[in-house]
Amino acid sequence: MQSSVKHNPKLRLSLVALACQVMCLSASAAYAQTDAAPAKPAEVIITGKKLGMGLMVTEDAPKARSTITAEELEKQRPTGNAYEALEMLPAVNSFNQDATGLFGGGLTLRGFNSDQIGATINGVPVNDSGNFAIYPQEYVDQENTCSEFVTQGSTDADSPQVGATGGNFGITTCNPEDKQRVRLMQTVGQLSMRKTFARYDTGLLSDNRTKAFISFSHAEADKWKGKGGAKRDHIDAGLNYDWDRFNYVHATVLYNEALNNNINSQSLAEINKYGYYYDLADTFKGHLTPVKGTAQTETLQSPGYYKLGMNPFKNAIASATAKFRLTENLDLKVLPYLWYGFGNGGTGQRAQAEKGFYNSTTGLRDGAVDLNGDGDTLDTVLVSNASVTKTYRPGVTSSLLWTVDNHEILGGFWYERARHEQTGPMLAVSNDGERADDYLQIGKILRPDGKAAQSRDQLTISTAYQFFLQDTMSFMEDKLKINVGVRNPQVKRDFTNFGDENNSFKPYALTKKYNDVLPQLGARYRLTNDDQFFASMAKNVKAPPNFAFANAGNIKVVNNVATFVGEVKEESSWNTDIGYRHQDNKFIATVTAFWVDFKDRQATAFDPVTQVSTYNNVGRVKNNGLEFELGNMPINGWSFYASLGFNNSKIQDNMQLGSNVFLPTAGKEMINTPRRKAGLSVEYQDGAFWARLKARATGVQQSSMMNDEQTPGYTTFGIDGGYTFANFGMFKRPKLTFNLSNITDKQYRNASSTTVKNTVALPGVTSVDTQKYYLGAPRFASVTLSIDL
Repeated sequence: MQSSVKHNPKLRLSLVALACQVMCLSASAAYAQTDAAPAKPAEVIITGKKLGMGLMVTEDAPKARSTITAEELEKQRPTGNAYEALEMLPAVNSFNQDATGLFGGGLTLRGFNSDQIGATINGVPVNDSGNFAIYPQEYVDQENTCSEFVTQGSTDADSPQVGATGGNFGITTCNPEDKQRVRLMQTVGQLSMRKTFARYDTGLLSDNRTKAFISFSHAEADKWKGKGGAKRDHIDAGLNYDWDRFNYVHATVLYNEALNNNINSQSLAEINKYGYYYDLADTFKGHLTPVKGTAQTETLQSPGYYKLGMNPFKNAIASATAKFRLTENLDLKVLPYLWYGFGNGGTGQRAQAEKGFYNSTTGLRDGAVDLNGDGDTLDTVLVSNASVTKTYRPGVTSSLLWTVDNHEILGGFWYERARHEQTGPMLAVSNDGERADDYLQIGKILRPDGKAAQSRDQLTISTAYQFFLQDTMSFMEDKLKINVGVRNPQVKRDFTNFGDENNSFKPYALTKKYNDVLPQLGARYRLTNDDQFFASMAKNVKAPPNFAFANAGNIKVVNNVATFVGEVKEESSWNTDIGYRHQDNKFIATVTAFWVDFKDRQATAFDPVTQVSTYNNVGRVKNNGLEFELGNMPINGWSFYASLGFNNSKIQDNMQLGSNVFLPTAGKEMINTPRRKAGLSVEYQDGAFWARLKARATGVQQSSMMNDEQTPGYTTFGIDGGYTFANFGMFKRPKLTFNLSNITDKQYRNASSTTVKNTVALPGVTSVDTQKYYLGAPRFASVTLSIDL
């Protein structure tokens, strides 16, 4: 979702230098306002020992939880995204559209789609406020990420979510360094891939309280099939002000701007007919010659022209975590944030009838505009069109932590108001396929009344809030820990449809509220200092996405009053975990059994190419399975990590398609939910040298709810390695890292939609869906040089 950006390296470097100076001056000013320098603040570190090469840490939570650390992240390709970073975990089934991670990808967690999983960065919710989708390539540079965690069965009690039935994953960025430092990194690879990263840390200033950093990166790569590529510019900045270890303010700003061409997803029939490397068209088919008095009817180009299938997007996340000790046993934490996003995506083309423009007076599409300049309005003309989204989303989470006797009582409140504007402007396309603006803001086609023509024109105001309360109790000198919590997420969607060129609706407004009470219960019991059992049960909920308010099949408008056709229900789930952990100084082993019981499950998906989302209620679903993780501290330089997951997913009900028409889905498996998944990482380290082999095996997955089309299982291998050289003059810690992915050049695929019902015709069922697939990228090599100054 990004537009064509003219890159000026000198200007970028100047801006980075200027921003560094501003942050330093701000920090110096903060110092000038204080006379006494307090003791050096305590460092914020990840709890637990780093076993399994950074793929595991010791955990003490009374629930299933997995964490990866910076030790693992810095071994991965620097262009990688959050989905790729989590791929070895047993509960996670993730895939990317390319080997660099710049194009994004998909993820399921115990069978939950990514839009059913809560996602946070430094405690800020980053799921799309409308459809709850996640875009992992946009958020933060991997070089500035210190940890990622997954809570597989439930969200945390204070997690700011109204759309997470399947657990939560979070990203924590790195604090500024205590010592002044400049870090430079350069990555080069196949397909003209390169990434330049520069970070400046002020170190602790003379007040011994303030430190800051700012980083800039530019990354780009060609697509692995077809023409086009990805470009990404990113800025991260952080400022920490610590009075002491109990009182501090930690602020971050994360900014991203990217411009990607779409990678074509293919159906199984297209793969068999055209081959693995079939992509969008290299050339635009052009326009018909305009002739006055006769109708020129242009049709959509298939596949579409690659320069029109683009994804330009800008987004920023600004947040500050402030913590204050009010009394010896009472702490206050406040987290205000602002999330901003703007961009578009989709196929980028539309066949617009000259007599098909929206008439706001009648609500009909009978307005006429001469698009090709031939003096008549008889034609249908190809224009550029995409779904534009603009989001402005401020919010705040505040909480109190009261420690008394053997209780840690956490209580608080979360509030946000998301303004989600969705439009679909149209622009003229030249005969060689060019348009005036990738962001679709310049040169819009106008209706007869002078307003911009739109394929959609909607505004959703989502006001969300929740109260939460949790008591963590310790007994028997902390051998037993019990966690009891409750939260009540609530969201009100105020939806307005202003009328567009797609639907013959007069403008309408529709408001609906969703709320629930979600209890949580967890326990952890230590048998020994190294062995513990844990168990948890939690209820989760997901409000319906905002596109359910706009689909013509879901809405009925009578006398300008809109109502739903049938009830739009929340999805809810009960998640239960029972597990065992062994954690000593040399070895970690975790085994978890889980049960998931869904009610009114929403099978939703968002296709980044077609920009089409559908809403289906598939009734009840049950999941159960086992997950294993093993990791060790190095033994004679050797480290191992292994994971194994089993998941049995069953749809419990038949899906109703119409009056007395049912799809026999009962007993079928859910899409993108492999029964088996395994990961293995073997690493050897000798002083400054390290190397490892990674293997990830994914079992057979279903590609439709009727299980009449499957995704074959596959195994991929990767090799990573590096060497850290001795300091050389002003160059500190020179390090060379090598990454090679999919070393066997395996061809594999993953379904792009979790809502495909049946791909084979059935008696009494007239509809047949087509599943599209993201194809696995071929072998890819890159090398990274990093130095500190």
